[in-house]
Amino acid sequence: MSKKATVRVVPAAGAVLYLTDGDSRLCAVVHRPRYDDWSLPKGKVDAGESLPVTAVREIAEETGFTAVLQSRIGTTGYPLKENTRKEVTYWSAMAREGTFEPNSEVDEIRWLPVEQAKDLVSYPLDRKILTRFCAAPPEGKTLLVVRHAKAGSRSQWSGNDDLRPLDKSGRAQAEMLVPMLRAFGVTRLYSAPRVRCEQTLAPLADELGVGIAIEPALSDEAYLDDPAAAVARLAAIAPGDGVAVVSSQGTAIPGMIRDLAGSTDIDVGEAATKKAGVWALGFDGTRPTYADYYPSPLPLF
Repeated sequence: MSKKATVRVVPAAGAVLYLTDGDSRLCAVVHRPRYDDWSLPKGKVDAGESLPVTAVREIAEETGFTAVLQSRIGTTGYPLKENTRKEVTYWSAMAREGTFEPNSEVDEIRWLPVEQAKDLVSYPLDRKILTRFCAAPPEGKTLLVVRHAKAGSRSQWSGNDDLRPLDKSGRAQAEMLVPMLRAFGVTRLYSAPRVRCEQTLAPLADELGVGIAIEPALSDEAYLDDPAAAVARLAAIAPGDGVAVVSSQGTAIPGMIRDLAGSTDIDVGEAATKKAGVWALGFDGTRPTYADYYPSPLPLF
């Protein structure tokens, strides 16, 4: 009996990059002279990158624009050669500042309404992603919720558990969270009152030059005492300038995510969250519109 061949997956990332023109959204479609095709901006993962970081880097390289990721649209895949498959994960991404300059990869960019973009792109898979972009929830405010990074064994810590710090692996996770959270445009930082939660956001706070606001209502104990108050506080953080991130714990986060999703058709399952795992939540006012889970900020390779 012949052994089934292993398929090697080449990961890549991209986005439907858009800007607003009045009430309309215009999407970026790029022309690649090497292939003489029109496509959405995307590219392969570089060593040391997570998929969100790749998406933002590739957008900048191909279009000249910085971008802020929003909802995850989906993943497409296609064969490259025998036993090799390319898989591209796409986000909705809002364009920020930038100027396009022709380069070796892209010699032209067009900003088009979605239906015109569908007509121009060369590949059915790109049209599929644009269709999903149209069907995605309206983009409101984004809130990221991260479980604190690894902090060693509770049983081996003899002091006050509120003061238990990150261990070596946790400190590495905290550093890797920086580029991933920045891909979503985080500017405001909040933490449950635990040293390990604060330390998880400390490298990002240092890079942004901002403080971390302490949120007593978002600890495990506070959630168990008053779930409704914790959920209300979490939802209240989402509005405001920029994008916020909250660092909390392994009981509070799944509970708050399930409670938020309970009044919607968003399926979050048990909402179990790994150490340094991140939820990206979209809000229309205080009502959640999507919930994307990222189990790890660590690079793919």
